Amino acid sequence: MIVWINGAFGAGKTTLAEELRRRLPDALSFDPEHIGFLLRVSAPPAETGDFQDLPAWRKLTAEFAITLHREYGRHLITPMTLVEPTYREEVFKLLAAADVPLRHVFLDVPADELRRRIEAQVMDPYNEEADARIREFRLGNVDRCVAARAALPADALVLQADRHTPEELADQVLATL
Repeated sequence: MIVWINGAFGAGKTTLAEELRRRLPDALSFDPEHIGFLLRVSAPPAETGDFQDLPAWRKLTAEFAITLHREYGRHLITPMTLVEPTYREEVFKLLAAADVPLRHVFLDVPADELRRRIEAQVMDPYNEEADARIREFRLGNVDRCVAARAALPADALVLQADRHTPEELADQVLATL
C-alpha cells in the first residue's frame, strides 16, 4: 500500500514518515520532490515556478509510485504536500486506475502553529539566501494548505498533528493499514 502523508509545510510529514519507516523496516520511501528536482534540470519550468504545476510531474509521480509498488510489493511511504485538489485527484486517480492501494493521511495543524514551526526550521544551513527563499515559499502557502482540509476526500485519514506525538500519529496510521 502507498501511505501518502499530506499536509502543509511544517505539519510533520517527514517526521511521521521516519517513524513509519522505523516501524515498517521493509517499507520503501518515495519523495516526489525528487521528480520535481529532476524536471527542474530536464524540462522547461512551470510559469509559476512550482513543479507541481507541470503535468509531467503529476504523471511521473504516479508512474514512479506504481512502478515501485509493482516491482517490490512493499509499503511505500510518501511524504508530500499535495493540496491542490485537481492535482491530488489526478495523481490519486492514476494510482487507483493501476489498482494500487492508497492510504491518504492528512496532517492537520493550525496556521499559527505552522508559521511558528516554519520560522524555527533551518531549510538550507549552507545558503542563507536559499533558506530565506524556501521559508518565504512555505510561509506563503500556509493558508492555502490549511484551507485544503475542507476539500479532502471522505476517505482521507485526518490526524491532528499538533496534538499527538509522531509515535501516536504512527500508531493511528498503522491501525488503518
